[in-house]
Amino acid sequence: MDVIVGFCGLVCTDCPAYQATIEDDDAKREAVAKQWSKEYNADIEPAVINCLGCHASDDSVFTHPLRCRIRLCGRERGVESCAYCEEYACRKLEEFFEAVPDARATLDAMRDSR
Repeated sequence: MDVIVGFCGLVCTDCPAYQATIEDDDAKREAVAKQWSKEYNADIEPAVINCLGCHASDDSVFTHPLRCRIRLCGRERGVESCAYCEEYACRKLEEFFEAVPDARATLDAMRDSR
């Protein structure tokens, strides 16, 4: 499977929602919904665990990417990744990197390899 990296540097193909979608596995959807409901103190139904990565169309992503400021910005700017944005790393990314430092490493590596 090809690796899909989101605008922010998260690896979409590592996400359990993506994996459940690709495998069309309802048991995995149920497990993800249960885990995320607990982690995020939310009521997430297995039926909404469908996502093809943040580069997919709006009707092919889980609800969070639809509201993600980083995804929305990347789509508006027409960049493949924030790594290739002329304003890298912006305030939105810096705040995100505080919680997910591995995402910075991914984007930095992408930036360095171009």
